Amino acid sequence: MISSFAMSSASSKATMQDTAEISQGSEGEEYISGSEEPHPGGGDEDGVTEASQPSPSKRQHKTRSKVAKALNKIRGKEIPQSIRIPPGDPDAIRAVLEQLRIMDVLEGKAGVAGRGGKATDGHKVDFITKRYSSSLPFPGEEPSSEDGYIEPAKAIEDGRREPYPLPKDFEWSILDVDDSKQIREVYDLLSLNYVEDDSAAFRFQYSAEFLEWTLKSPGYFKEWHVGVRVSSNKKLVAFISGVPTTLRVRGNVFRASEINFLCVHKKLRSKRLAPVLIKEVTRQVHLQGISRAIDTVGAVLPTPVSTCRYYHRPLNIPKLVNVEFTCVPRNMTLARMIREYKTDATPRLPGLREMEEKDIPRVADLFAQYMQRFNLAPIMTVDEIRHLFLGGRGDVEQPCEKYRRPKQVLWAHVVEDPGKHRVTDFFSFYSLPFTIINRPRPNLLEAAYLFYYASDVAFKLRLDESNKLKTRLVHLIGDALIIANQANFDVFNAVTLMDNVTVLDDFEGLFGAGDSLLNLYLYNWRTAPLAGVNAIGDVEAGRGVGVVMV
Repeated sequence: MISSFAMSSASSKATMQDTAEISQGSEGEEYISGSEEPHPGGGDEDGVTEASQPSPSKRQHKTRSKVAKALNKIRGKEIPQSIRIPPGDPDAIRAVLEQLRIMDVLEGKAGVAGRGGKATDGHKVDFITKRYSSSLPFPGEEPSSEDGYIEPAKAIEDGRREPYPLPKDFEWSILDVDDSKQIREVYDLLSLNYVEDDSAAFRFQYSAEFLEWTLKSPGYFKEWHVGVRVSSNKKLVAFISGVPTTLRVRGNVFRASEINFLCVHKKLRSKRLAPVLIKEVTRQVHLQGISRAIDTVGAVLPTPVSTCRYYHRPLNIPKLVNVEFTCVPRNMTLARMIREYKTDATPRLPGLREMEEKDIPRVADLFAQYMQRFNLAPIMTVDEIRHLFLGGRGDVEQPCEKYRRPKQVLWAHVVEDPGKHRVTDFFSFYSLPFTIINRPRPNLLEAAYLFYYASDVAFKLRLDESNKLKTRLVHLIGDALIIANQANFDVFNAVTLMDNVTVLDDFEGLFGAGDSLLNLYLYNWRTAPLAGVNAIGDVEAGRGVGVVMV
């Protein structure tokens, strides 16, 4: 009975409106709804001009006819190979998308939202445009049996030097994340335009501290923080980012870009900004000699290398029920539900403490060894580990009250063997709240997301001792839940990757499976499917993926 709107922050997903705006013609021509000209009424108080809306016409009647034919195919036994959705009729488009969602459910690609469900968890507006051109090197419809490039890597000197042209009245802007004013501009853009659920009840609220933590990883390139401004008033109206990373996909290791925060102002979704943003950040990445990327999306597009599911563990039951994030089951009272989801007051594991600078070398070793368990995993330097687990601790000069300090976005704890004084385990989670729209109070839902963890129990196992690791991870994540609850989080979320699947099932049903799926994509790299929400071959569910994208 838990809402599906517990979303991966590093994921990129398309809303219904954004999906409807772009379709593919028979000759590969790009069709985008709305006018390229300013609305006759001029701009608004934000300085952003709204695209004009088409009026009813014979063309709309023709559109409905085409949509009806498409629906007839979907309702029958035949599944169409493709459906072209002409622009101009939102109701008809919505009907087609609802039918497509039903087909996804039948094919196991999506869940069915229950009461209070928030449909697909959207993220990274307009990501669907990433497939607007067949020239982009993503895997095709058929699963790959071999690993390797889709297109050969380009030499740096062969890369395009000039930025791609923008529509009239817009200009490129490289955002300086060291400038608090420009970070605030990104924050404002995302807060008002980034992610909403289908019922427009919740929206992600990224803090400036969160953006600094994610965008300023060691070795980042400022040119990969790409914005678009209105030429006349310099208002930031679109943004996309990339950060460098090193990935291991099975036996192959390569540098890649992690793409995130693709966002276009709501009133400019018809201005072709999303496709050119993607092309421009790709150009900037190529100029650094990197030709591969990783990203996530809620929609099912050709072709994900893995699909994972969200799980949610309620912490603040009264608040979650009050804001309709979840509801009380028919066979249970609110008081009983509160009792069943109650956590202990203090963590249980002896030797548990907050991660410190002195722990980083050992944590880096644990991380590197533990990631060997998964087919897709990041490879990180000691500096990257330091930034990842210590960079989001907030104002460390301020006292930490109830496991939370001012401006904190990342919680990382280690378990130190009291006898050997050696770190044996660690776990982490991050904060990504979302605004409750059109509600005076409470207007913020505090969500914690399970991040990376590791235990040296995994390195000591014999084949008949696999349950020892599961038990240890249950204790680690159990203490993470206690700390999150004491830090006043309302819900704790996790995704079916790493060893999460078998662990979450052991929490006596307190982790509920959400309706939302997260699809993982690799740019310019083909590989066989990786175990995510389901097992693949002899690889257990979740064990194919070791990358956690915020």
